[in-house]
This record gives sequence, structure tokens and C-alpha cells, in this order.
Amino acid sequence: MWLLRLTWALAALVTMASTGPSPTVPSPHKVSIFADLSAAELRAVRSFLMSRPELGLSPSHEGPLAKNSLFLVELLPPKKHLALRYLDQSGPRPQRQARAVVFFGGQAEPNITEFAVGPLPQPNSYRPLRFKGGRSVPFTARPMTQLEYELLHGMLAEAMAPLNRLLRNATGFEYRNGTCSAHGEEGQRCLTFSDIAPRGLASGERRTWVVLQRFLEGFFLHPVGLEVLVNHQDLDPRRWVVEQLWYNGRYFSSPQELVESYERGTLAVAYLPQPPSRQLFSSYEPRGRFATNTRTDVHGAKVCEPQGQRYQLQGNLLEYGGWSLAFRLRSSAGLQLFDLRFNGERVAYEVSVQEAIAFYGGHTPAAMQTKYMDAGWGMGSVTYELARGIDCPDTATYLDAHHLYDADGPVRFSRAICIFELPTGVPLRRHFDSDFHGGFHFYAGLEGQALVLRTTSTVYNYDYIWDFLLYPNGVMEAKVHATGYIHATFYTPQGRRYGSRVHSHLLGNLHTHLVHYKVDLDIAGTSNSFETMDVRFENISNPWSPGEPRQKWEMGPCPSTHTWGLLHVPSSGPYPDPVLHRYHLAVTRYHENEPSSSSIYAQNEPWEPLVSFESFLRNNETIEDQDLVAWVTVGFLHVPHAEDIPNTSTPGNVVGFFLRPFNFFDEDPSVASRGPVIVRPLDPPTFSRLQIQRWTPPSRGPCLAPDLFTYNGTY
Repeated sequence: MWLLRLTWALAALVTMASTGPSPTVPSPHKVSIFADLSAAELRAVRSFLMSRPELGLSPSHEGPLAKNSLFLVELLPPKKHLALRYLDQSGPRPQRQARAVVFFGGQAEPNITEFAVGPLPQPNSYRPLRFKGGRSVPFTARPMTQLEYELLHGMLAEAMAPLNRLLRNATGFEYRNGTCSAHGEEGQRCLTFSDIAPRGLASGERRTWVVLQRFLEGFFLHPVGLEVLVNHQDLDPRRWVVEQLWYNGRYFSSPQELVESYERGTLAVAYLPQPPSRQLFSSYEPRGRFATNTRTDVHGAKVCEPQGQRYQLQGNLLEYGGWSLAFRLRSSAGLQLFDLRFNGERVAYEVSVQEAIAFYGGHTPAAMQTKYMDAGWGMGSVTYELARGIDCPDTATYLDAHHLYDADGPVRFSRAICIFELPTGVPLRRHFDSDFHGGFHFYAGLEGQALVLRTTSTVYNYDYIWDFLLYPNGVMEAKVHATGYIHATFYTPQGRRYGSRVHSHLLGNLHTHLVHYKVDLDIAGTSNSFETMDVRFENISNPWSPGEPRQKWEMGPCPSTHTWGLLHVPSSGPYPDPVLHRYHLAVTRYHENEPSSSSIYAQNEPWEPLVSFESFLRNNETIEDQDLVAWVTVGFLHVPHAEDIPNTSTPGNVVGFFLRPFNFFDEDPSVASRGPVIVRPLDPPTFSRLQIQRWTPPSRGPCLAPDLFTYNGTY
């Protein structure tokens, strides 16, 4: 059995029900079927599709919106049964294919079509991919592109021109095209915007509230009190219109109405102080002093590897202790593990990030509309450079990633992934065996370490730090830290019901973070069952003292179920039930046409989602002795506070779950580690001579990399 344990102490059991293939560690060549597409493969797919005259594709960043363009290319993983036949039964190697997303905007009925393109590395054919139920993707469901943002910026610059006198007087900044500086230099003081989703109140709409902000370092914390509703559904930007405005608590039907109120003197103007030239509250510049005399102007503790790395990385195959796995970084949704094994026995076929959601409350129209679904914002493609010694230890191995997401070719993201061994700071296990007379019989301990596979997603204001940790006792942990800038709106007294005042003109809006994972467990084969365990008290008579009542623990199965409730958001109002996040845990049978619980289209088409997780659950299938998938939701409520300035800190803002063996091994498998220390007295009770047993060499060598900190940041 393996225990799926969520960090809120919720537990479920997945039980072994069949005998799988004999234990073996796969070769790097074998698991390369799961490797991300190389830059050469991405270019080959794009070149092939661009050459097909029937597709009529144009470059992504040029020309109008009403055109056909290639939006996304990434690996299309092989079908599971084909992959297992190849990995376990010496079957044929699955054909390598790409998933390509094409925006067909240059036709009478615009739509989005996904294609399987192959075989790689030299593609020569393509075929359409179908969503479950055969539904087509409406064009309004498409994610935003750089081109649409540029057109939206130009439209706003024109629409806001009548308001610039008001904006200059109130904020010292104006909304315009041209050179702008995030340092607020005179003559370059511009306003920018953050856009909100979902984009409308019903299926088929593309109406977006934007929040205007001063373009300063950390502009997310500098709203000016103006929010604008733009209808940009039409593919011709000349037909885009401003439908409403909200300024400092009041709604206006047009920019002209707002200007007239200002000129009549009936507008409550929100005057903002000019930003300081240094130590801006939204910046990372040090300010203030600690009350103690401890030093912070020298380096703190660092991770070291006295005898070098204890893990192996070959291509996309990662090995550590008893663990082996293949990994990739999907442009669409992030980290994905395949063929997760311990001592050669498969534990899971796939463990992957599916979606990250944030539901907000607020008084302003933008705040009350904000319900972010980050797969729709390219959550897996915004994997910017990790800083050595900060985002990951100096000793880490760093890997680049290539994404073809809203681009006219593959883009290299340097140091997008890091791998490192981490001292946990607590023993994996230890015991001091006292003789209760001032001495001891023995001491034994095994230092705690874990291997970490990490990437980050910077989805505009928020930064998610995604980790998978492998422990030597057969435990795997998946977790995510939330940091970055809070999504904040302009402070009004009415807004206090929906958050905290975190600065003079700033409201930190109440919100819930929810993250969804897929865990396709294959414990000793694909035929598994699921049960939950309950622990309760039982009243009994004391067998060795009749008449004395006692209570004892009893363990037994819970009532049969395959979903555990988490959160229910009423379906009334402009946004439907977030079905995939109603449950801490949902267990379904594996189906090839249910590869993920969300999609890149869910953000802009949440009312009739292309991927309906509800249908995964409502087919009333048996889940006994079947190929099962566990869908895990973790999350937390975030009530912003002043200490979230400048950024939300990682302590306390982390959630995740564990996979733990439960009577699967004969003993703790970490006994195979050569890292323990055993101390035994040789002459009790004097204890003048000790036997110290170690199986590792003495620590020696430098702990810190001698070269200076460097960082590039380009991609």
C-alpha cells in the first residue's frame, strides 16, 4: 500500500492489487519518450506547419488579430498503454509527436484547433486532436497574446487621453505611448495596467476590467483609483470600446463623463503623494534596522556537498537513492513527472501540476471580478531564470528550458529548473537509548536529506515555487510556495470588508489559493483499489480488571466514497462552480481522453469549460481493481496584511501533499543508506571508550562555490 497524505492530515490509501513488472531502473534512452521537445524539434514543427498552404499561418507578432497563427507547441506525451508496453514489455518505441495549438482567426467562423504533429524529429503529417465530447474551442476562449496586449495598450492610450490632465494632477503620471521608466524619472512617468479575468459575465464575451497603476518598481502595489472596462471581443481593434469606468468609488459610463465631473468640481479626486527617489515601499531596497546586534551584511548558512553530488542526471532521467523518475516542464502547466519508481518498482506513472486558482473578493469592479486560473496565463511558460544561491543553492544543477508559447520560434529560458540535495535540518530518524543512570546504551541517527526538483512560475504579480522532494525512506512530497506581489486594489472605506489596508492607498484583497495535482498511481501494476481509513475510540471492559471501563483506539475503513469535500462556491452569479476544486481528493479511473483536469482555455471560458472535471466524477464507474488516478487539491486562505509589503513571504504560505509507503516494504527502505552514525559505549558504566560507527568519509573540501554571484535574467 501507499499512503496519500495531504498536509492538512487528510489521508487515503491506495492498495496494491496486482503483480507488476519485475523491478528495474529504466535507461535514459527509454524515459526520453517523456522528454520535452528540443529547440530543434520546436523549430521543425513550426517550419512544417508554416509551410502548409491549407493552414495559411502568419507570424504571431505581426499583422492583425484576424489571422491564422501558431500559438503553442509542446510535447504530446505518448498514450499510456503504448508507453508501458515499451517500458515494461520491450514493445515498440512510441512515435514522438508534438501538440500544436493554432488560432484560426482569419476565417468567417474563427476557432482554435489543436493538432498532433509528427513524427519527430522530422514531422511530415498532422491530425486534429479532439476534446472529450468532440467540442470545438470557441475563439473567445483563447489566452491573451502579446499582440492583443499591444493593441489594448494603444487603444487605452487613446481612450485615456481626455483623462490625462486629471491623472497628472492626481498622480503625477499619465497614460500614454512612449518611453517610460519604472524609476519614475521626470518626463518618463507613465501609467500601466493589470488586466482581470474572467473576461466578462457569460460565454462568448471578451470584456476585461483593467486596473491602472503607476509604472514604478512593484507597480502592482501602485493603483491610482481608476479601473476601466474594455470590450475587445471584436477582432478589429477599431471597434473596441470603453464600456464603463470606476474612479475612487464611483462608476462612469464613459471617459467624457468622468472628465466632466472633474471639470465641474464634483469629483472626489484621489491625490497621491509623489514617489520617493529611493527606498520605495514596493521595492526590495533595505530599510530600517533590527533591534539586535546580529549581522545581516554577511552571508548566511549555505548548502554544501563535501564529496560531490549524490544524485545522477542523464537527460531527463533523475536518480537519487532508491528513486528514479523522468521529468519535463510543460509550457502549458508546468512540472510533470513520469515513471516514478523506488528501487525499480513503479509507484506512479504520472505526478503533475494541473492548475492554480485564486478567487478574490473586493469592492472595486476589478477586485470582485478577479478569479484567476493560471493555466490560462501560460503558467508553465513563465519559468524565468533562477538566481543561484537565492532561488536554489549554489550547489544546484541548473537546466534551461525552451518554450514556443506565443512566439515565432523557440525561446530559451536559462536556468529554468534546478536540482539539488537539501539538508532538512532534522534527522530522518534518531534514538538515544538512556540507561537512566547518567549513561546510555547507544545513540543512533541518520541525517535528514532530500532531493529537490524545482521551478518557478511568475504569473504577473505572483510567484509560485514548485517543488518535488524525494526522501530516502520512500516518501515523496509535492509542495508549492506562494510569494511575489499581492493582487491589490485602490483603498476605499467600503473595501475594508474584503481585505486589509496595507498602505496609504492600498487594499490587500482577501483571496483563496487552490492548486490541483494529478497523481496517477500504479502500485505494482495498473490494477489498484482505493480506500480510506478512520481511527476512532471504542469503549470496552478492561480484560485484566473486570468492571473497569476503558477506551482503546480502533482502526477501520471509512464509508465507501471516492470524493472528499473541500470548498463549494455557489453557482449563482457570474462565475460557475469550480468543480475541480470542490474536493481535497477525488479518485477516478484512468481514461486516455482525460489527461488533465483543466486547460489553457478555462480562464476565458469558465462558464462552459472545454475540460469538464465534473464528467470525470459523475460517470459512476467502479474504482476497485482498476487503473486509478488521484486528483489532489491543496490550498490556503490569504488575508493580506502589512507584512505582505513588499512581497508575500514563503513561511506559512506553502501547501502540498505526501506519498508515503504503508506496509509496502518490510522495513524502512532508508536502512540501505550508508549515512547513519551509531555510538556505543565500550566500558559502561565509566563511558571512557566509545565505538563510533560511520560508513561515510570525513567531511572535507570547500563548502561554497568560489566564484562570485552572477545572474543574467534573459530568456
